[in-house]
Amino acid sequence: MEKDAELNILKDLIKIQTPNSNELQVAEYIGKPFDAHGISYYIDRFDDDPTRANLVAEIGEKETDDVLAFAGHQDTVAITDPDDWTHDPFDPVIEGDKLYGRGAADMKSGLAAQIIALIDLADSGVKIPGTLRFIATAGEEYGTPGAWKLNAAGVVKDVSALVIGEPTGGDVIYAHSGSMNYKVVSHGTAVHSSTPELGVNAIKGLNAFINAEDTLFDDAGEDPYLGHVKHSITLISGGDQVNILPDHAELWGNIRPTETFNNDQVIEHLESAIRQLNDSTPFNLELTITHNFLPVETEPDDEFVKLVKAAADNAYSGDARTPKLDTINGATDASVFVTTNDQMPVVIFGADQWDKAHQVNEYTTLSSFYATVGGYKEIAKKYFEVRVCG
Repeated sequence: MEKDAELNILKDLIKIQTPNSNELQVAEYIGKPFDAHGISYYIDRFDDDPTRANLVAEIGEKETDDVLAFAGHQDTVAITDPDDWTHDPFDPVIEGDKLYGRGAADMKSGLAAQIIALIDLADSGVKIPGTLRFIATAGEEYGTPGAWKLNAAGVVKDVSALVIGEPTGGDVIYAHSGSMNYKVVSHGTAVHSSTPELGVNAIKGLNAFINAEDTLFDDAGEDPYLGHVKHSITLISGGDQVNILPDHAELWGNIRPTETFNNDQVIEHLESAIRQLNDSTPFNLELTITHNFLPVETEPDDEFVKLVKAAADNAYSGDARTPKLDTINGATDASVFVTTNDQMPVVIFGADQWDKAHQVNEYTTLSSFYATVGGYKEIAKKYFEVRVCG
């Protein structure tokens, strides 16, 4: 595919507004070039929301059981500050090597690169004795409903290796943390502030939890790849009137589990702290886990990791940067997919740039975008060469 045509796919994807919704329009757009190039696919619509859908496509001769999957999400985060953008976030603008727009980094550049790689491989006649599967999900930015829906349908049960196309600037990410959101509700007894001894202040209940949470994970072991568990209390609310003790207050927190100190251990510590406070104080605290995504780790010396790193090195050889092996503390759809297939090696590999995701004036670089297209094609070629020869 010519570079102008590749660029148009990326620009068109950015123009389709998908902040936490509207993935069906993206899926239908992707289907058109797949139809034109004879690529088999299906659109997986949501029963409860007519705007949302996943898409799954495949090429390959299916002579072997080997399944390499490329996966990415179609949604973006919302635009909360449109006046701060230099350009319309849904009308991509190119300045030098940078292409600006919502989703340019996270992750319509990776999605477009995977689409293009699939088309180029199909057109080139490269022998793929197994299956190369492309998975485009809905809702990764909030709750991953698309990944959970496909996971329940078994879309990754047979996958031998998985590449997630999130932005990495060409680096190869072999491990990323889980992500857990939780809510603590404090139930108290409301009274007039002139007689506080007759009530129970729900805000003080949260304060007791905050003090306990500060050291709650001090005994968590250090993961060899992801380091220590990271935890933060990020939202808090309570009270309706300044002269009334509140009978309700709540806080939200986020925790990044590791394989060394996993999600179940994190939950056990949270539940233990809540029980202890409820037993030893006048407060009544209630814990709810709202999102629970697993950490994903593949050994850095895994053969698939090394294959992807070699492909990244070749793809970015004309660039000033040198791809490196690394880890991150963000979660991806892979955190869902490993719940049914924890044996497949997983890497994240994509274009620029992780720290531009979700930002005002988000951008990708064209050089990294084109390099990533080449990287994906080489990963597929080398993977199936190794499988045939090995």
